[in-house]
Amino acid sequence: MVFAFAVSAACFLGVGFVLQQNAAQRAPMSDFLSLRLLLDLARMPRWLAGIAFMVCGMALGAIALGRGEVSLVEPLLATNLLFAMAFSRWLTRAPLGLTGWAGLWLLAGGVAAFIVAGRPHGGRTVTDPLRHWLVVGVMVGAALLLAALSKRVRMSTEAALLAVAAGLLYGVQDALTRVCGGRLAQGWTVLATSWQPYAVVALGVAALVLVQSAFETAPLRMSLPALTAAQPLAGIACGVGFMGDQLRTTPGALAAQAAGVVAIVLGIVLIGRHPAMPSGMAAPGQIRDLQPY
Repeated sequence: MVFAFAVSAACFLGVGFVLQQNAAQRAPMSDFLSLRLLLDLARMPRWLAGIAFMVCGMALGAIALGRGEVSLVEPLLATNLLFAMAFSRWLTRAPLGLTGWAGLWLLAGGVAAFIVAGRPHGGRTVTDPLRHWLVVGVMVGAALLLAALSKRVRMSTEAALLAVAAGLLYGVQDALTRVCGGRLAQGWTVLATSWQPYAVVALGVAALVLVQSAFETAPLRMSLPALTAAQPLAGIACGVGFMGDQLRTTPGALAAQAAGVVAIVLGIVLIGRHPAMPSGMAAPGQIRDLQPY
């Protein structure tokens, strides 16, 4: 059931990201990295449809996280790029080709290799609050640093940096979502008096602004691969760092896990740069607000 929910979540997320980017690239650049961006996008039916798909995906992902370890679910969620690729290919009618097939098999094979070699399983939950805050702080701090650096680079690089920042926040959000599931099992009062559910909401809003800004500034192939690669890596780090997830640590298992992660990243890059992915360019004659930000 964990596999079913996680892969279903990836499907909804992939379709949702394509719809969101198609709408976000029409938003005025003056809204860049601003909550106004979400307000402007909320007037676009296609973006709302993309958000609806993403919310469904996040709900299914939360169910998967409630039933399985973060280190198991996160690699499966990374397959959202396969569904984004399939949906984009259906829209563009572009052939898959050698690059597309290579990316597909690398991503799928990397996920399988990591799961089979690592055999993620739950262990004793880490109770040290310092460790929680240290891991979360490093991830959030890295995301803020990347967001700040993005304003100093060219647009294509800017989109990738923002997407990595959003991916880090989404990875932390996934880990804290699993923590919230454990709090909820103890009762609504325990959940309401914990900081984790409020952090989940705050991280979700911040990541949404970052990812929509990334979608706004460059083609989808410049941002979605970075987002898809960063999220599982951050989630696995949180799972092992403070969720108590355990992976096999024999030399052979570690080598296979490392190879799986490398294959996942390479597959994501190849698929993300495939011609079938939407270009995200504005329609001919469309006027965009180019005020400095």
